[in-house]
Amino acid sequence: MKSKDSKSVNKENSASHKWVITVSLLSFFLSIIFSFITTMTVNNLPIPIAIICLLLVIAIGIMFDMIAMAVTVAEEKDFHAKASRKIDGAQTSIKLIRNSSKVSSVCADVIGDVCGILSGGIATIISLKITQQYNLKFDLQVVISAVVAALTIGGKANFKLTAQRYSTQIVDKFTKVLHIFKKNKK
Repeated sequence: MKSKDSKSVNKENSASHKWVITVSLLSFFLSIIFSFITTMTVNNLPIPIAIICLLLVIAIGIMFDMIAMAVTVAEEKDFHAKASRKIDGAQTSIKLIRNSSKVSSVCADVIGDVCGILSGGIATIISLKITQQYNLKFDLQVVISAVVAALTIGGKANFKLTAQRYSTQIVDKFTKVLHIFKKNKK
């Protein structure tokens, strides 16, 4: 006969496996959708606008990585007073912090990684467009990929520090944005 502890562990393992499957499927379908949309869109854009789209995708990935870090390091107690005064978003902030591993997984692993994949695809399209337009004889993809990697990694490193210092403010702003979308759904 199993003890309560082993039943609890089995239940946690089952929930963990379901979460991994859910996140994996979400990533798969989001990657397909966004890759298709961006490829079709960026192919038809002039190079300067395609570069702006690339920078926007990189910025979104960095921003969600920062949110993931902020939710992970923020302290729930910072939001209890706001929640007791029924300030918009405070309860949501507490829920996000209590579920920080899932929130972090969605923000950093799903959205952040999908943005990383998209930025690579967009960079490839831009390099091909530039190579064709200017009849270049060298592989521009290597240079553009290196620039994208440097911007992404440098941006994430910088904003992780910001997330650690200002976690409460970042979580507060993020939940206010979520609250706006919640209101618009009703």
